[in-house]
Amino acid sequence: MQTRLKILYQLQLIDDQLDELEELRGDLPNTVNTLKFQINELREEIKKKEKEKEDSLERRQLNEEEIEKLKESQKKFKAQLYQVRNNKEYDALTKEIDHTEETIKRLEAENDALADKSKTLSAEIEEIIPKVEELEKELKEKEADLKEIIKANEKEENKLLEERKKVEAQVKKPDLSVYTRIRKAKKGKAVVTIKRSACSGCHNIIPSQRQLEIRRNDKIFTCEYCGRILVSQEIAEEVEKSK
Repeated sequence: MQTRLKILYQLQLIDDQLDELEELRGDLPNTVNTLKFQINELREEIKKKEKEKEDSLERRQLNEEEIEKLKESQKKFKAQLYQVRNNKEYDALTKEIDHTEETIKRLEAENDALADKSKTLSAEIEEIIPKVEELEKELKEKEADLKEIIKANEKEENKLLEERKKVEAQVKKPDLSVYTRIRKAKKGKAVVTIKRSACSGCHNIIPSQRQLEIRRNDKIFTCEYCGRILVSQEIAEEVEKSK
């Protein structure tokens, strides 16, 4: 059991050092990810607006073609007016002429609206582009800062990760599962010592009888207040001396 406790504490010490290296990066990783997300969203917005512009242009071209056909038909109808033989034929032709005129006006009005929409979309795209460029510049700077920090601690981090891998392989699966769960819930600290009769994780006093039981090092105990794994000072000192 002492070995199990020592390995768990050793794993915690390695994770503490890795957490410290992570803290040196500050909020840069989150900032980089946020900037990437914002840039992608704006690019998608530009793409969407450009597609709307393209669809608008295609619709205008189709309308122009239809207007030309209607104008040709209108010319034919007007020419036929001189050849009508009765009022019925005349009324039918004038009805067709009026209908084509209304359709032409409707399509022209639609094209005017589509043209206005294209101008608006172009203006919106022009407004977004500088924002993307500004965010890309900021992203480049933040990525460079992050890369510099990572590079500065790369050797130490790789060494710790290799060491962690070896230690983790020695941890029993149930112990590792509990350790991982507590570490996630308690923001990194899963294994703590008793200092001045209190849990060094939450600083609540540990009853004297429980302290005696923990010092026997024959069982895994957790703090009844914060749920962290408790190890005796003797275990902690042995592990720290062996490093």
